[in-house]
This record gives sequence, C-alpha cells and structure tokens, in this order.
Amino acid sequence: MGPGGCSLVTKAASFVPRVLASSFLFLAGTAALTADEFRTPAVTAVRVEWHGVLDQLHAEIGTQPAVAPAFTFSGQRRLPAFDPRSMPALVQLNGVTSQIFTGIGRSPVPVLLPFDTAAFLGAQLNGAPASLSVSRYQADFRPVDLFDAGPAGYDAMFSLEPGAGDGMPQRTFAKPVEVQITGSILVYDISDPFGGKGEPVKSLAAQFPDLRRFIREGYVRYAFTRFGVPYVVSIQCLDSSARTQRLACREAYPVAERFLRALHVAGGLPSRPRMDVTSDTVERPFTASADFTYRPAGDIIANSGSRKQGGRADSTAYAQIRFPLEKAPAYAHSQSFGNRRASERSDESSGGNTSYPWQDNFCEARSFSVGQCASGFGHQGQDIRPGPCPPHSGEDADRCDPKSQAVVAVRDGVLIRSLKQQAATLQINTRNEHVRFRYMHMNPASMDADGVLNGRHVEEGEKIGVVSNYLDHPNGTTRHLHFDTQVFTRDGWLWVNPYVTLVSAYERLIRGRGREIGPESGPSPAVAHASPQEMNRPDPQEGSDN
Repeated sequence: MGPGGCSLVTKAASFVPRVLASSFLFLAGTAALTADEFRTPAVTAVRVEWHGVLDQLHAEIGTQPAVAPAFTFSGQRRLPAFDPRSMPALVQLNGVTSQIFTGIGRSPVPVLLPFDTAAFLGAQLNGAPASLSVSRYQADFRPVDLFDAGPAGYDAMFSLEPGAGDGMPQRTFAKPVEVQITGSILVYDISDPFGGKGEPVKSLAAQFPDLRRFIREGYVRYAFTRFGVPYVVSIQCLDSSARTQRLACREAYPVAERFLRALHVAGGLPSRPRMDVTSDTVERPFTASADFTYRPAGDIIANSGSRKQGGRADSTAYAQIRFPLEKAPAYAHSQSFGNRRASERSDESSGGNTSYPWQDNFCEARSFSVGQCASGFGHQGQDIRPGPCPPHSGEDADRCDPKSQAVVAVRDGVLIRSLKQQAATLQINTRNEHVRFRYMHMNPASMDADGVLNGRHVEEGEKIGVVSNYLDHPNGTTRHLHFDTQVFTRDGWLWVNPYVTLVSAYERLIRGRGREIGPESGPSPAVAHASPQEMNRPDPQEGSDN
C-alpha cells in the first residue's frame, strides 16, 4: 500500500474516535438538558362488563312486575357494544334517573348509587305524590349533595342526618355524615407501598365478594370491583374516640355499610374502549426565565420531615394546569419551617417568604397520613405565597391589595365544597384524567357568599377566592394558599406530590423555563410556629394545614 493509502487509513483511524467522542459529548449534553425533565402520569383504562350490568338491572327492575314491561332488554344485533342502541334498557334507565342525577348518561362506567329506581317508578305508577321525598328511595340518605359524571366516570356525595335511618345506632357526632362514592374507568399507576390492603366485611361478603375495608389518609374506605370497574366508598373520619364535632371511624362504619347495601344500578352508558395512557415528557417553555429557580422535587428543608425522613423525589406533572394564583410572582415555601422571623411576619407586603428558589414541602412533618411519604405522614400539598405589593408608589401599587390577591380555577371543572368548610376542591373529569385539586385557607363565609359550593361548574382562570389566612379561625395561619392534588386509584383518592405540577404551571404563566438548583445543604432550621401535633387541631370535616 502506497503512502496515500497509509494516510487514508491513519485519517480514518483518527476520525472514528473523534466521532465517538463528539457523540458522547452530545449525549452528555442531552442528558444534562433532560435531567430535570418532567413526566406525565401513566394511567390504566379498565374494560367494563356491560352484559353483567344488564343482568343486574334486569333483576332489580324485576322486583316491580308493573315496572318491568317499560324496559327493553333485547338490543339490536350486529351493533358495536358501545352503541347505545345495543342496550336500550340503559338508555331508558338514564332517561328516568337523569331527572334526579343530571348528566348520569355521560358516565362510561355503570353508576352505582343508593337509589332504588324500581321502587321509585313503582310508587309513581301507584299514584305516589310528586312531593314525596326522594330520600324514601335512598335508604334515608338525603337528596344528593353532589353528582358529577363525565368521560372518566362519576363521583357522588350523599349525607345521612343524625337520627335518620331505621336501625342505625346512636352516635356522638352531631353533624350529617357525608359519604362519597367514585367509579372510574381510569386508574392512576402510582407507586403505592400501602396499596391493596384491608379487611373483609363479613356482613357484606355475599353482595361484595372482594370488598375490603381500611382506614387511609383520614378516611375509612370500602373498595370493591364490580363489572370490571373499581369503586370506592369513603367517609372522612378520625381513628379515635367519638366526639360531637369529630366523627370517629367506628361511628362511620354503619353509615358506610348502610350505603353499600342500598347500591343499585342507576345509569351509565357504554363508550368506545379506552387505551391505557402512557407516561410522556411534559411540554415546557424553551426560553429560560431570567430569575425563576427551584429546588428538586423531594428536597424538603433538612429535618422537616416526620420521623426525620426526607421528601419524595416525584418528577410527575399530574396534569397540565393553569397556575392557581392569578398573577406572578409567587413563591412556594414552607409556612411552618425555616426562618422563624420571615415565616411569622403578618405583613407579607414587607417581604416574608417571597424569594426564589422554590422548595418542595409535600412531606413536611404533620400528623396527616400520606402514603407517598417515606414516614407515612406528611403535609399533603404545597404552600404558595403571592408576591408582595410593590413598595413604591404608582399606578400598579395603587391597584395592589395584599388582602385581595385572587385564587383561580386551574382547569374547567366542578367544585366540591359544603357550607362552612375552609377547603374547596376542584374536580377534573375528562377522557384521559380523573384528578382533584384542593385549595385551602380562604375565608369560609366569603366562599359561602360567592357560591363556591358543591356542583358549581367553573372555567379555567375563573376567580374562586382570594389568598387568606383562615385555618380553624381567622388569622389561624400566615397569609398563603395551600394547594394539593389527589388522583384516583384502587384505594380511592390518594394525595400525590403537586410540586412538579406547580413548577410546570408556573413556567407557563411566566413563559419561561425555570432552573433547578440544589439540593440544599446546611444546618437544620428551626420550627417556625407549630409542632406536627398542634397542626391537627382543625375539624377534619373541613380539612387542615399550616
């Protein structure tokens, strides 16, 4: 081989490592760019056994011979299972029950409610007066407090008044007991070390063979599967002695079990089969923000976790939402740990915790059960403080009122909130999502007056309140918003870390990508103004936080 050949071989030999080296550099650069990327959640879509639904409905309607001829159980052949004409009895059922439970036919899963449709129709045929209370057909549960059906399934809430219901034991708790039920075609695939546990209920085993009862995250829950669909019935309670203002879980058991015994097929209609939703990368602004920085998810203040445990490094953005405060800047910081002087300032316009970087506080020490935290206890959500009003005079400063900083709906959705409760929950029910967001510390009287109550539909960006300092009484905490997230699982609604969801929402609000810094290091800060034990004082029916 001549000199030219040797030269070509030498050049080729030197070219290969240069290409490999540049490739490794490119990959390293890509890894650096994607190290702080966020992911959407993975969601499983279940398959519904609609023929089993028809069988149960047929049996239930058959208890009223005069009513049975009004329902057609043989559908047209050669039609897809999701075509309404293939199941005319369900269409007829929805026509009856939608007068009481608006939109019931929108549910893609069978709607189980404590409502006896056959008895209701039978009474009408026998000339029962229209004024007869619907509670008569609902095992004495009063008319529905909340019913919401959509592409993901349905949610409903009923209440049992003190003293209502034949054969019910006397209880100390003096308020109506609220019972929630959810049936969902979507189940979020979260890592859940406490999932799937519980005990059977012998008295209900024949009706619900796989039923399990367990107390979790402040609720007694009854989980079961029917027609391939997961359902969970739950009541908020304390696993403690009964009190007039606090429902003990043992007092909740007979209420929940009365509810379960009364469940009937009340509606729903098949839809096209769903595909599972796979996790994907979240879209974020490409342009960097000039100043927004945040510490990594799970990087809570040192020693601020229960039992000295750390946070949870969860990089999931559980939904694409609008940021819950109307305007930037906003600051995610602990309201209970850190710099005592900054945290205890009552005049937020003077500064307080109003600086970047943001910091996660989902797993801070509280006495609330949170299965996603290593200790099993945590804060449940994230504290957010709005930016202070400008210290200088001028047109913008004149319009800025630190006591009127608006809180807005993060998505189109339905509100869940009863009178006098300090917490308002926004529920999202779409084809690919079944998720809830809770807002806390707004004034209950103002929310009552503004109609922030069960069943109200709101649009994304609509004002639902102002940042305030209400805990179990005015001035019960510093002026901030507590915001948290729940997703539906086979154990019911569980709290998940909203930090990354909020980071990505804030980036969209300011149209700039934040910069992750940290993790934090240094000496342990002091507790600002409340111990974990003191943080559990408020009425659990209204929610609590600090």
